[in-house]
Amino acid sequence: MSALTIRPVSDADMPAIREIYNHYVRTSTATYDEVESTGETWAEKRTRIESAGIPFLVAASADGEVLGYALGQPWSPKAAYRFTIENSIYLSPTAAGRGIGWALLAEFLDACRRAGLRQVIAVIADRGAEASIALHHKAGFTDAGHLTDVGEKFGMPLGVHLMQKALRQGGERPARAGSAQQ
Repeated sequence: MSALTIRPVSDADMPAIREIYNHYVRTSTATYDEVESTGETWAEKRTRIESAGIPFLVAASADGEVLGYALGQPWSPKAAYRFTIENSIYLSPTAAGRGIGWALLAEFLDACRRAGLRQVIAVIADRGAEASIALHHKAGFTDAGHLTDVGEKFGMPLGVHLMQKALRQGGERPARAGSAQQ
């Protein structure tokens, strides 16, 4: 993994990110989206994430291949939630099981701390996502609840595991000035 680079997303990464995500739309319950996303969808999402001051990172090989990405999105549009985000992390199918997810999530959480965020919430499918749950536990996320039958995909009723990671306590100031305000 010495050839792995984790860095902020760039315009050139967006087609690969879209393809990674759409793979999961087509083949799994890792996302409950049922319609593949477009380049325009991802451009809009990136703009919203960056304007909110939330990290959006990619893991890339030495030759520049995007192996995965991690991003955050506001947990709620209400201003009171401005220091809490929901995270997403997706790997290329060829990148699974190589430690890339761990490296990406660890750097993402560090970037969230630097951005002044307080809480990260993971919403993880309750079927077929055991590796994601284990990864989040390894990163210090705690179980925060389980919702049953809140979604359906491929004709199966699905629930979600909620997990939470505190980056700092309520009154604690971030390490550097910054804001996750929207």
